[in-house]
Amino acid sequence: MIDRGTCKAMLREGARLMLEHAERLSDIDSKFGDGDHGITITKIAKLVNERVEQWDDASVKDFLDDLGMDVMAVRGGSAGPLYGTLVGGLGARLGDDENELSADAARRMFAGCLAEMQDITNAQVGDKTMMDALIPAVEAAQTCPAADDDAAAVFAAAAEAAEVGARASEGFASKFGRARSYGDQTIGTPDAGAVSTSLFLRGLAQGAAH
Repeated sequence: MIDRGTCKAMLREGARLMLEHAERLSDIDSKFGDGDHGITITKIAKLVNERVEQWDDASVKDFLDDLGMDVMAVRGGSAGPLYGTLVGGLGARLGDDENELSADAARRMFAGCLAEMQDITNAQVGDKTMMDALIPAVEAAQTCPAADDDAAAVFAAAAEAAEVGARASEGFASKFGRARSYGDQTIGTPDAGAVSTSLFLRGLAQGAAH
């Protein structure tokens, strides 16, 4: 089971990996985008760390909802609103006082996250966006045969699928954002958003495993 203390560790680890790879993310983004994805991700990661330190007695659901709203306000292109929706969505299908998270709760976290994201984007796997990592992660979470008290296994399965999805984005042509104008030239470069999403989900999984 995952409790609030573990959730803090998960978010810290997600933020740590994002900060660690920020320069790489900007380098990827510089190929066909604005080159600032790592800068925005750094802002988001620092905000996550700041808010985690301030987490008092709020439920997991309420904390994720508030954190998502704060992340949405981060300036720097679409990453703030997208990540804010992703983070807030993780709490969307949790109960108001559900602070001991089972494998079923972890699956609901991913399902809620995807549903919230699909309210703001119609991007699918193959469109070279963060959804190339998120959609496989959600599918893996739903099919992971974890024991009910092993929520960490669900996050591990999701993280693995997200990494595979992010790598696969190298083979796609961009269909969204500034990179769309480059078309087939973008083949061979992964999507920065897919890579950062896979890093965040890997961090959540590592935090859950400890």
